[in-house]
Amino acid sequence: MTLAIDMLNAGYGGKDVLHDVSLKVDAGETVTLLGANTAGKSSLLRSISGLVPQVRGKINFNGANLIGRPAHTIPELGIAHVPEGRHVFPLMTVYDNLLMGAYTLRRKDGLDARIEAVFALFPRLRERRNQAAGLMSGGEQQMVAIGRALMLEPKLLLLDEPSHGLAPIVVDELHEALLRINATGVSVLLVEQNAQLALSIASRGYVLESGRLVLQGSAAELRANDEVRRAYLGL
Repeated sequence: MTLAIDMLNAGYGGKDVLHDVSLKVDAGETVTLLGANTAGKSSLLRSISGLVPQVRGKINFNGANLIGRPAHTIPELGIAHVPEGRHVFPLMTVYDNLLMGAYTLRRKDGLDARIEAVFALFPRLRERRNQAAGLMSGGEQQMVAIGRALMLEPKLLLLDEPSHGLAPIVVDELHEALLRINATGVSVLLVEQNAQLALSIASRGYVLESGRLVLQGSAAELRANDEVRRAYLGL
């Protein structure tokens, strides 16, 4: 097992936004978290990354307890987080943005091979390696953000709304890239408003409503669920 969350309560300013949340992501698995805006999906990813001030319960990653661990030490465990909104370094080149993803690594050998792996996944970044990331399209910036996270060679990749605001053709490219990432053995926890995309990538999923898990199952089970079909698939 890679990630195990048990009875997680988390929030801000004395008010919880997550209530008794329990889920797991096994090694090499892609799991999606569905839910409306304000359901608490981003707060769950932020809790894993140590970015939520009040957290109770258990978050265990490969035997390490994450509760109370300083946020800057979490990537060293092999967890990479791509937040909603991409957040590239706009004045830095694509190449330098990617290098920033490897800042926690103690050994710098192998950087060229990791960058080549990102370029193989997103060939457009190779073409624009010397361009300032802030001048790129939203889809290209998302590629930079994901590529930067992969420079860590993570065991677990946390993705928050990666398809938000992207053109359909770019979403298709993202779909293929996420399948290829998972095929390398990287576990993925995917928060995604595009339920069709999420359930085509993930093997399992959870549905979060008002900070509580209300449903879980295989991707096929969730696609067949009437409530999911009505609320998230538009069927």
